[in-house]
Amino acid sequence: MEQQLSPKAQNSPLYSDDLAPISATKRTWSVWNLAALWVGMAVCVPTYMLASSMIKSGLSWQAALIIIGLANLVITIPMVLNGEAGVRYGIPFPVIGRAAFGTSGIHIAAFLRAIVACGWFGIQTWIGGLAIYSIFNAFTGNVDAPGLSIGEFVSFGIFWCINIYFIWKGTESIKWLEDYSAPILLFIGLLLIAWGYREVGSADVILSQSSQLGKNSVVLETSSVLRLETLKNATGINKATQFQLTAPSQSGSVQTFQWENLPPDGHIDLAPLLVRTDDPAKIKVQFRNAAQQTSSIVSASLQSQQSTQTWWTYLLWFTAMIGFWATMSISISDITRFAKSQKDQVYGQLLGLPGTMMFYSFVGIFVTCAAVLAFQDVLIVEDAPWDPVSLVAKFNQPIIVVFAQIALLIATLSTNIAANVIAPAYAFSNLLPRQISFRMGGVIAGIIGIISCPWWLMKSISDILLLISGLLGPILGILLCDYFVVRRRQLALDELYWVDGQYRYNNGWHLPAIVAMLVGVGVAIIGNFVPALSFLFTLSWFSGFISAFLLYWILAKRPANDQ
Repeated sequence: MEQQLSPKAQNSPLYSDDLAPISATKRTWSVWNLAALWVGMAVCVPTYMLASSMIKSGLSWQAALIIIGLANLVITIPMVLNGEAGVRYGIPFPVIGRAAFGTSGIHIAAFLRAIVACGWFGIQTWIGGLAIYSIFNAFTGNVDAPGLSIGEFVSFGIFWCINIYFIWKGTESIKWLEDYSAPILLFIGLLLIAWGYREVGSADVILSQSSQLGKNSVVLETSSVLRLETLKNATGINKATQFQLTAPSQSGSVQTFQWENLPPDGHIDLAPLLVRTDDPAKIKVQFRNAAQQTSSIVSASLQSQQSTQTWWTYLLWFTAMIGFWATMSISISDITRFAKSQKDQVYGQLLGLPGTMMFYSFVGIFVTCAAVLAFQDVLIVEDAPWDPVSLVAKFNQPIIVVFAQIALLIATLSTNIAANVIAPAYAFSNLLPRQISFRMGGVIAGIIGIISCPWWLMKSISDILLLISGLLGPILGILLCDYFVVRRRQLALDELYWVDGQYRYNNGWHLPAIVAMLVGVGVAIIGNFVPALSFLFTLSWFSGFISAFLLYWILAKRPANDQ
């Protein structure tokens, strides 16, 4: 659908060229472009590590992949549905959202989406800067002391400028970046699998190691019995052969016991130690292979015995995986407005998202399991190189380090630009359409990314950002209910840009949407304060989405003059 805006709309303070409907001649994104976009976004360090936490909790690698695949297939459905309006009307999320939230109310939803993206923009840019710094160190042999260095900040600045370049060049440059990075990233994934297979020689042997990665190295089975688990090589022999206990005494001093050989069944009787320490959970355990150097020693703290997996555990992981792309599902119309047709956006997203997430999660599983066998100093599960940075650190060849960091740069850049820049750029532009362009909105997002101090943020507040991302479910519920149920896909396009049109509601605020959003958020987080309702918090994306959707359906009425 293409509709020419009236002079009233074009002269409105709510209008700008960046927020205006995209004409048919400028809609150049095909199935391949959208699929490539999702490949570029999905191939990142978090995706590579996605299955690791699931396997560590005791899930099999098959169960982890199935959950990841199903969750991403499910989130693709609202992604495609919410992208429909972008294709139909050629407008971005902040403009579409005016229909549901009002011309002023939309700023709350858009700002929440934007601030999460800005935080992740800073974190991803810092990671990219570290990759540049690693390349510099590989050529110079430079080794920094612990802590932040000037070189890291300089590298961060360089990668920040690279991101800003693509922002300033506009959406066509972003399309170019994603088109060319997608095949490179897929090839790198295949290359990593080939490396693992070459090192071990059997895919079955490699994948069988995943069962070891779900076992804690140190488990306090009873108050006086300790079980030690060490990784095994391809022939089933323990990689660690000795252990050493360190126990705090009742007087406050620490006593280190002599190295002993690991017992065949891994069980240690703590009774002789308990007279000297009042808390067995404070005992530390070190492992080593007697034939290796002392540098191969690793340590692990005592952990409680793992619980058995139930259907509830699978549901919890399924919900967590849904939340992985919760932010993009809200603002996907920012991208689909450039699609040539509904068919392109539907097939592009279905082809690009679920398959890539499963493939790169499998790459992380396969390569980590291969590394457990290939590297002799990986003795216990806590030492397994689940992330690419830890994996690269195992190699001492500069050429491999450089290649790996370049691959990380491409993956980080393609993810950062598409997932963390486009949405805040439109959100900030929507605040003052006449004064803030898409370019300027992207630069503002970049500046906030610096102000957020990502070198601290990624260590201490990233969990908060993930929590906020999960609470965006109510916004998506309201958007989908308004567009498909209340308005039946019919919007008065011209009036979306009027300051005195039907979408002005109560001085720019649509109270049903605001109430539904607040209630949805309340339902999602109440379980964090009321133990009996903890399941609502655990399933926050679903509980927030469903409650906001239903309440908005009850409160909202379809305007008679929607066209």
